[in-house]
Amino acid sequence: MGRKTIGILMWTLLLFLIPFAAGCSREDKVQAAGESGVYRIYYLDTTGTRLVPNEYRTETTDTDLLVEELMDQLRTVPNDLDSQSAIPEKVEYRGFHREEMVVYLNFGDSYNNMKADQEILCRAALARTLTQAPEVRYINIVTGEQPLLDEEGQPVGMLAGSDFIDSISDVNTYEKTSLTLYFTDEKGERLYPETREVVHNMNTSMAQLVIEELISGPEAFRLCPTIPANTGLLNVSVNDNVCYVNFDDNFLSGSGSLSVSDYIPIYSIVNSLVENAGINKVQIAVNGSVNVKFRDSISLDTQFERNLDYIGGE
Repeated sequence: MGRKTIGILMWTLLLFLIPFAAGCSREDKVQAAGESGVYRIYYLDTTGTRLVPNEYRTETTDTDLLVEELMDQLRTVPNDLDSQSAIPEKVEYRGFHREEMVVYLNFGDSYNNMKADQEILCRAALARTLTQAPEVRYINIVTGEQPLLDEEGQPVGMLAGSDFIDSISDVNTYEKTSLTLYFTDEKGERLYPETREVVHNMNTSMAQLVIEELISGPEAFRLCPTIPANTGLLNVSVNDNVCYVNFDDNFLSGSGSLSVSDYIPIYSIVNSLVENAGINKVQIAVNGSVNVKFRDSISLDTQFERNLDYIGGE
């Protein structure tokens, strides 16, 4: 997905979304998404420099029909709103299809004619609006039948609404955090805690920080990694105390190189997240799909809870 460029995009987006934090914004008056049939449609303000939400109610419950309905709302601003669509009229929208948790949006080549700042806001509006639909965690934008590319020419890949931050008071603020991470030993049959101090940017979510530190591997000499070092973290988000972690193919293909029991990588992730990120369950996906088996034995189509049975003694 290009996590490095996601970071760049998030910094750029902050310039436009900081007004969310000032005073009593429109979003303060909009009910939180999650109430049955209540959603937020994200439009641009009259200056075209920031997103503003508008409450939308519907009785539609079918996921695909709801996505279609939300897209219609995104593209057509109600007459009584002093706002504009984040999707320019000249941008051709060709429809969508959904594969499990991912909605693939198909636009014409005209999508690529947007200026960089305009495209980022459009991307944010799409992600934040559509991922409110049940069973939708990510969007993936296709332009002219090709994946949307970042400034480095790499596919942007899947995006969650949580990839775009509403506001931050100081984008240069860092803090030190103590993490308890679970790795294994040379036998690969049990998990052992490692506590480390990490200095990180406050824009990074705790869940993302935990996964990135797990991928980087243990610092203690006696411990061994539980996730292949070349694993790519495509996305991580938290909703209703459930952490959704989306890896690339290397999470599966590289697991055979680790001499660990089948459940060790799974509960290394789950136990570490529950310990540090304030969540109760973890849903793991590969390329946005949960319809896969880890090591041909563990179905990822489930939400894993903390399991202390795999934790060894000191």
